[in-house]
Amino acid sequence: MTLHQLPDDEALTSTETALSSDTGRVLVIGCGAIAREILAILKTNGMDHVDLTCLPAILHIHPEQITDRVVEAVERHRANYSDIFVAYADCGTGGQLQAACEKLGVGLIEGPHCYSFFEGNEAFAERDEITAFFLTDFLVRQFDAFVWKPLGLDRHPELRDMYFGNYTKLVYQAQIEDPELIEKARLAAERLNLPFEYRFTGYGDLPAALTGL
Repeated sequence: MTLHQLPDDEALTSTETALSSDTGRVLVIGCGAIAREILAILKTNGMDHVDLTCLPAILHIHPEQITDRVVEAVERHRANYSDIFVAYADCGTGGQLQAACEKLGVGLIEGPHCYSFFEGNEAFAERDEITAFFLTDFLVRQFDAFVWKPLGLDRHPELRDMYFGNYTKLVYQAQIEDPELIEKARLAAERLNLPFEYRFTGYGDLPAALTGL
């Protein structure tokens, strides 16, 4: 797949996906949930020397598996590249991913998770929105697959308040300005019975993490 083609969300959710051919000198091993954003940044900055392969986005539901899968990917690809960068933040691994990347000698994105680096880690920390539920562009498009169905709300909607009763709002952090996604996010907030807040973040700290490769 070239940098001009957009990945399919369903494929990125469940499978490891190569989004560019093995022609670059640098490899980014990314989360499937931010594949579109990574491709856009690479294209905008003319980074044709960088290849991208993505691990399944669904790993975010099983963060205990992320570190092992990243380590496996690094070890599988490192002989073919002069440098490898891991396009994950901590993502619920409790520091294990950072420790593994340091041991492997590869970099990764600073921050606790994508909600933070899309907002900008400094700005996100200052807001201290511990009772906010966040959605990104990918999660708006895949709300049912990543939120509604995994929590069993498609079968037991009465569980909604048990899961979300302590949240005070749903914040949609938009990477692109798309009225259709805004409306989908607003409907998601209604389904969760949460006040809706739209916040255009763009790509936050992600470009700075990638453009130095």
